[in-house]
Amino acid sequence: MLVGFGGFSIILALVHNSIRKHVFHDEHNLDTTFDAGGNVSLSLTAVTVASQLFWPGDILHSATLTTKNGIAGTYWYAVGIMFNIFVFPVMSVQFKTKAPGAKTYLQIIKARFGKYTHTVFCFFAIITNLVITIGVLLAGKATIQSLTENASDEFSVLIMAALFGSYSLIGGLGTTFYVSYFNACLVFILFIVFVVKILHNSDSEFETIGNMEKMYESISCIKGPDDNVNNSYLTFRSWGAFMFGIIEIFVSSAVTYCDQASWQSRIAAKPIQGVWGFILAGFIWFSIPNVMATTTGMAYLALSHANGTHLLTPDQIDQGLVTPLIAEKVLGSAGGILILTMGAMALMSTGSGEVMGLSSVIVYDIYQTYIKPFRNNLEPHHCVLCGKTRKGLEKSMNNAHGDATDLCACAVATDCSICAEDMAQAQRSTLYYQKQPYKCQTHGRYREYMDFLFSFKNWCIVWVTVSMVPLGLVVFSSGIDLNWIFYSGATVTIPCFPPVVLSIIWVKATGKGLIAGSISGLVCGVTAALVTATTYPGGLYNFLDNTVQDYTILAGNVVGFVVSLGVCIVGSLLTHKIKGPADEEFEWMKMYDIDNPLQPWEILYREDFKGMQYDERPSAEQMNKVFHKAKVTAYVAGGCSIFLFAVFIPSIMVSFPDMDFTNFTMWINFTQGWAIVMAIVVVVLPPVEEIMRIVKQCRKNRDPRDARYRNGLAADEKGDAVLIKSNSAPETHEMIVKDGGDYASSNSDVLPVAV
Repeated sequence: MLVGFGGFSIILALVHNSIRKHVFHDEHNLDTTFDAGGNVSLSLTAVTVASQLFWPGDILHSATLTTKNGIAGTYWYAVGIMFNIFVFPVMSVQFKTKAPGAKTYLQIIKARFGKYTHTVFCFFAIITNLVITIGVLLAGKATIQSLTENASDEFSVLIMAALFGSYSLIGGLGTTFYVSYFNACLVFILFIVFVVKILHNSDSEFETIGNMEKMYESISCIKGPDDNVNNSYLTFRSWGAFMFGIIEIFVSSAVTYCDQASWQSRIAAKPIQGVWGFILAGFIWFSIPNVMATTTGMAYLALSHANGTHLLTPDQIDQGLVTPLIAEKVLGSAGGILILTMGAMALMSTGSGEVMGLSSVIVYDIYQTYIKPFRNNLEPHHCVLCGKTRKGLEKSMNNAHGDATDLCACAVATDCSICAEDMAQAQRSTLYYQKQPYKCQTHGRYREYMDFLFSFKNWCIVWVTVSMVPLGLVVFSSGIDLNWIFYSGATVTIPCFPPVVLSIIWVKATGKGLIAGSISGLVCGVTAALVTATTYPGGLYNFLDNTVQDYTILAGNVVGFVVSLGVCIVGSLLTHKIKGPADEEFEWMKMYDIDNPLQPWEILYREDFKGMQYDERPSAEQMNKVFHKAKVTAYVAGGCSIFLFAVFIPSIMVSFPDMDFTNFTMWINFTQGWAIVMAIVVVVLPPVEEIMRIVKQCRKNRDPRDARYRNGLAADEKGDAVLIKSNSAPETHEMIVKDGGDYASSNSDVLPVAV
C-alpha cells in the first residue's frame, strides 16, 4: 500500500505540478493549492465528488443495510446521500456567483457577520472535519484489519496518515482530483468483477450463488425483518429502509454543508461545470453502493441460507464485515486484496480531502485572520493593501466619506509596471540567495506575505497529517465504532447546516441570529437524542448502542435542524438592519469583495464576460446575467433528478409488494446496466476533457497574441512584462474583454515563484 498507492499518488502529484508549472504557470500560487485553479472540468468534478463520497464506510455499511433491510436498504441509503448531491448545485452556484473569490465558506461568514460569528462556525467546521476524519480512520482500520493478518492499530493509522498526507503536500487539491479519477476507475472495474463472479458465474462452487435464479430462490425462502411486507428481503415496502433514507438525508446534510472539504472540492469548478458535475456525480455514485452492496449483501443472505445460520455475528455485521467475507468466499485471497485495494483508494480520496479542508481552515480562517493577519482590524469594505475604503462603497450609509483621500487608490496588480518587473526578476531567481526584495510599494509587502503563507501551508499540511496518528490511536482505544461517530457526530454538526445555507442565500441573516440558532439547535438536538435513547432497554447505561438507534438519530437530527433553522430566521428578523435595496446591495457586496488583490477572481472569469465593459471587475448584475443559465440548470436538473430517484423509481418498485423472479431480474439488470454506462463515462470522459483543456492552453501559450499575456500581466514578444496601457485600469480591462480574448482564463498566477 505504501509503495504502490503512496508512490503512485506521489507520481500523480508531480505530474500535476508539472502541468501547473509549464502549462498554466500557477504552480506556486497559494490559492491554487486549495482550489486546483478554480477551473476544474465537468467530468473531473463529477468523479471526484462521487469518489470522495464513496469512502470505506459505503463499501462496508451499505452491504450491512442490505443484510438487515433487504434490497430496499441500500437503495434508500443511496437516495438519502444523493438527495444532497442534487441539492448542492444550487448552493454551489450561489456561492460561486455571490462570493467568487472566497476559498472557504467561513470567509463568507467572517465578511458578513464579523469575528464572533466566524469564531463560532470555525468551531463547528473543525468539529465536522474531526467527525469525518475519525470516521475515515475507523473505516480504514476495519478494512485493513479484516483483511490483513495481525495488523496493529499503530500500523493501520500510520499507513493511512502516510497515504493521506504524501501527495496532498506535493500537489495540493489538484492532485486529489487526479487520484479520485483513478480511484473511481478502479472501483468500477473491481465491483464489476464481483458482479460477474456472483451473478454470472455458471462454474461457481456454491449452490446458492452463481446466477440470479439460484440467488432469488435462496433469498425468497428467508424470513426478513418484521417491518418489511410479508417479512421479505425482496421488497421495496420496507419502513425500516425508508426511515433510514430519511435519516441519511439529515446525516449527509451535516457532513456536506458543514465540512470545508466538501465545499472545497465542489466549488473548484466554474458555476455551469460545477452544476453539471454534481448531477453527473449523483448518477455515478448511485451505481456504486447500490450495485456493490446489493450484490454482496444478497450473496451473504444466500450463503447464510445454505449454511443454515448467519455466517457472521450481529456485531460483525454491524462492523461492516459482510463485503470482505463475501469477497474472500467468492475470490479467495484475491478477493481480500481487491477489497483492500478499493478501501485504500477510497481512503486516499476522502482522507486527503479532509487534510486539505482542515488545512485551508487553519491557513485562511485562523492563521491569516487571527494569528498573523496582513493588516489588523480590517473591515470587509476596506482594501487589504492600504486599509482604506474601497471605491464604490463610500456612499453606503455605513461608510460615508466626505474626503476622497479616505478612499482606496491602489493600482490594480495586473496593471502595475513595477510588479511586472518584480515578477520577471522572481522568475529568473531560481535559487534562494538570488531572490531580491520586491520593489513595488503598493503590492510588494503583500507579495512577501503570500510567499510566507505558501510556505506555512506546507507545514500546516504536515501538522494536520501527523496529528492523525495520536487522534486515531485515542479513538481506536476508546471503543467507539464507525456507526457511532458518524451518526452521533451528525447530531452535533447538523445545527450548523441552516446557518451556513442562510449566510449564502438570505440577505437578512445576521450574526446574532446564526449564533443563537446554531447553539440552541445543538443543545436541543443533543437533548432530544439523549431523551430518546433512554426509551431503549438499558437507557443511557447502554450509551454507545442506544445513542445510535434509528429513532435516536432521527430525533436528534430533526430537532437540531428545525430548532436551528427556526431560531436563525426569527433571530435574524429581529436583529437585521436591512431597510432598502441599498442596504441589501451593501450586504451582498461584503461577499462579492472577498478577493486576492494579487490574483483577482476577475481573471478567472474573464472569458465568460466577453463583449462586456466593466471597471476592474464585473458588477454583481453582470455576474448574475452571465450565470443565470447555471442557476436555472441547478434548480431544474437537481429537482428532476430528485424526483427520478426519490419518487419515480420507488413508485414503480413499490407497486410490487413482493418481487417475483421477473421483477428481481429486471431490477438487477437495470442497476447493472446503469453501472456499466457510468463505468464507461468515468473511464473515458475525464481524461478526454483534461487533455483537451491542456491542449487548448498550450495553443494559447504558443499564440503570439496570447503569449503577450502572462501571469495576468501583459508581456511583449520577448516575454518581458509591460503594461498594455499606462493610464486607467478600466480602459485596460475593457480592451482585453472587447478583444474577445481569454488570456488569463487559464488560472494564471500573478504571484512570484516561491523559493
